[in-house]
Amino acid sequence: MFARIKEIIIKEFIQISRDRRMLMLVFAAPIIQLFLFGYAITTDIKNISTAVWDLDKTYESREFISDFKNSGNFNLNYYIDSEDEISELLDKGEAQVAIRINPGFGKDIKSGDEAGIQVIIDGSNSNSTVIILNYISQISAEYSRSVLVERVERMELLSGKNNNRNIDFFSNETGIWYNPELKSRISNVPAVVAFILLLTTIMLTSMSIVKEKEAGTIEQLIVTPIKPIELVLGKTLPFAIIGFTDVLLVIAVSYSWFKIPLEGNLFILFFGTILYLFTTLGVGLFISTISKTQQQAMMTTFFFMMPAILLSGFMFPIENMPVIIQYITYLNPLRYFLVIITGIFLKGNGLNILWPQMLALGGIGIAVLVISVFRFKKRLE
Repeated sequence: MFARIKEIIIKEFIQISRDRRMLMLVFAAPIIQLFLFGYAITTDIKNISTAVWDLDKTYESREFISDFKNSGNFNLNYYIDSEDEISELLDKGEAQVAIRINPGFGKDIKSGDEAGIQVIIDGSNSNSTVIILNYISQISAEYSRSVLVERVERMELLSGKNNNRNIDFFSNETGIWYNPELKSRISNVPAVVAFILLLTTIMLTSMSIVKEKEAGTIEQLIVTPIKPIELVLGKTLPFAIIGFTDVLLVIAVSYSWFKIPLEGNLFILFFGTILYLFTTLGVGLFISTISKTQQQAMMTTFFFMMPAILLSGFMFPIENMPVIIQYITYLNPLRYFLVIITGIFLKGNGLNILWPQMLALGGIGIAVLVISVFRFKKRLE
């Protein structure tokens, strides 16, 4: 039995080495995804193109504007003189934010009255808009606090008394764990491991078997003494090995090039990867049973991947989804593996914390693999 499986595995690796399309998926796809998620795909909002309309033109208004410039998030590219310019810049997409400082801003600051500004934001991208609003709120709050402190110090200087003890300032000290600098790269790169396994194992498994159907060699294998279970193992094990190789490659590059911390146990990560492979290989086998051509297998793979990624919690919080969709996500293996790999990479979590995800992933994986193998054997027989 093992000798026959070994020969099938060797045959599979020989076929992969001769197929340029397969080689691209095996080696190029992981590297491309890694650098895309590491550099190109980011949720960090920087260099926000900003237009400023200063109707006050006082020291206070210039100081307030300089806070935006010094924050490092806003580029003050346009200094305008009319409302029509705001509309034109936002319509063309040349500016994301327009800040209008009303007349009397400096006077209101000096007198202690409420000073008014108007902020107009291009809300076509809701996620970016929320982040920009938070930036503006932080800058405004910090400026207000500095004005208040300056006013109190001036009152003490004039009165010759220390009244500071009668005024309480709210002090907020924030601690951010696991990703202190809030770099999206730190969150994105570990997820690449899950995406690479999802892509390579499903697509390679389904396309390899369908390729045998197209070439007519699957019938030749059936009439040999090879049993269906041996053929299944011989066809899937090479892609499990390739998946592990890709995982090692991505982890090595992530740690050495992108400086992504690996706080947890590497063996626990491999154990979780094995459980995850049960699901991806099982889905690949299932796709192979419903596809007649490699093009169908490829399209079906992408049809499965997009919902899996969107419902994994990577891009959008699962808690924000409709309740019925939240229940559907419990059937998504990517949801559990992202928790596992992120927990091991960034938090150093062990089995004592990750065992519910491991258990759910193992149950789904075994169920999918058994169903797919049974269906595949039935088609062969």
